[in-house]
Amino acid sequence: MRRVMCARPVDEANRTATPLELLFDLTFVAAVAQLAARLAHATVDGHAPSAVGPFLMVFFAIWWAWMNFTWFASAYDTDDMTYRLATFVQMAGVLTLAAGTGRAFDEGTYTAVTLGYAIMRVGLLGLWIRAAIEHPAGRETALRYAGGLAVLTVLWLGRLELDGRVAVATFLALAVLELLVPVWAERRGPTSWHPHHIAERYALFTIILLGESVFAGTTAVVAVVEDSASPALLAVSAASLVIVAGLWWLYFAVPAGAGLEGRRQWSFVWGYGHYLPFAALAALGAGLEVAVSASVGHAGHLSVHGAVAAVGIPVAVVIVMVEVLRVPAGTARFRPSTVVALLALAAVVLVADRVGLVAGICLVALTVTAAVTADSMAPTEPSDRGKR
Repeated sequence: MRRVMCARPVDEANRTATPLELLFDLTFVAAVAQLAARLAHATVDGHAPSAVGPFLMVFFAIWWAWMNFTWFASAYDTDDMTYRLATFVQMAGVLTLAAGTGRAFDEGTYTAVTLGYAIMRVGLLGLWIRAAIEHPAGRETALRYAGGLAVLTVLWLGRLELDGRVAVATFLALAVLELLVPVWAERRGPTSWHPHHIAERYALFTIILLGESVFAGTTAVVAVVEDSASPALLAVSAASLVIVAGLWWLYFAVPAGAGLEGRRQWSFVWGYGHYLPFAALAALGAGLEVAVSASVGHAGHLSVHGAVAAVGIPVAVVIVMVEVLRVPAGTARFRPSTVVALLALAAVVLVADRVGLVAGICLVALTVTAAVTADSMAPTEPSDRGKR
């Protein structure tokens, strides 16, 4: 029924994600699915360039809401009744946020998104106050977190009265302040997050984002089963699966837990650095949905170049960021193949109109396959031994 909320050991054995955390993650499936669908529709209509900004802004709200709970839970998860109820409140906030992604993306109206975010903050704020009361050693840090969350929540709600460029400028300013709160709070003493638990939580969120791409491939498979598939659809479906499998392979090639355990001072770089690959994976789901639609002639105002770019650009971002994020985890190594893969993807996007949609998507899949092969055959550094 109730446990004292104190810092969990950073070296706790067999620390894994709890069923409650897994349920919490499922609520984000709805939010990411809504956002990916909106980006796909905008891309098909030929409005991809103007949709990138709203996409990144809404995704920041989704990603940051997930981040806040994940790192707190790693340090203070008690799994008692009060903790569970506070988590359920945050889940309600996520669902409200998900319901508002459409209007935020299409109209720039963030009322529902902000309201959902505020509901999440109520649950998390209560948990930080509880940590301050029941864990005296971490009280100053917890109070800094609580104070920062409370002030920024008021500012987010006040921002709803703004519109146009002022609204965008204030969004960016508040986003920066959000990122600075943990840095400022932990100066009074770092929280006791568990490196292997955090690595697993990020891995699980990666799988959720890859699931959006799997859904796009499923759309093609349904068409195959229902006898409405064309050779183009079959090829795009197969290439989509290869791309998803290859990116999964690259991300999970080197576990991050051991690296974070020995390099806790790099946690902010590693944690914040995931925004780009996470956003790219969400965009990839939209891109594959666009490719599937284009392969059956439902491309709308979209060119072949645009359809291939919707897949190739997110893939390039993921490949680069997977390599970059190995630096703070202490598992990086110089691989010229990464540069070659980027150049190949750029070339594929540039010549897409000449080679066609199917060939373009298949070449992206081939490039991912080559990147996986090169990564698997790369010499293993001493810091990587025993981790692959």
